[in-house]
Amino acid sequence: MTKFLLAVHVLAAIVAIGPVTVAASMFPPAARRALATPDDERAGAAVRLLHRICQVYAAVGIAVPVFGFATAGAMGVMGDAWLIASTVLTVLAAGVLLVLVLPRQEVLVEGTGTRETTVQLAMFTGMFNLLWATVTVLMIVRPGSTTGA
Repeated sequence: MTKFLLAVHVLAAIVAIGPVTVAASMFPPAARRALATPDDERAGAAVRLLHRICQVYAAVGIAVPVFGFATAGAMGVMGDAWLIASTVLTVLAAGVLLVLVLPRQEVLVEGTGTRETTVQLAMFTGMFNLLWATVTVLMIVRPGSTTGA
């Protein structure tokens, strides 16, 4: 059962978090193009699509910690420092996405944002991506792991 839970956890991370990180990274330059050419309907459509991808996959991403905790429970590592650190970083990443990234995207989708908004958004998106990269490394390295990897 542990291997199944781990496989679902990893697949959920790839399928859910991957698209959010890519779409969120693509959003600021797309928003700058849309701001520079307000009559370009394709530029506006790209911004709306990228925002929708971020929203949908952020919701789907809830499966990642759910299956992560199930896997950790099955492996008996709930109190391990690397898991606690990963959990804290995951909560921070979710907070950055929900409080700093998605609202700024929404402002730009509504057409009320400025170039400064895209700069802030790029910074917060970078923070989100860095947090997820750190969680990924912790999941692979797992300090104190018995796998010997």
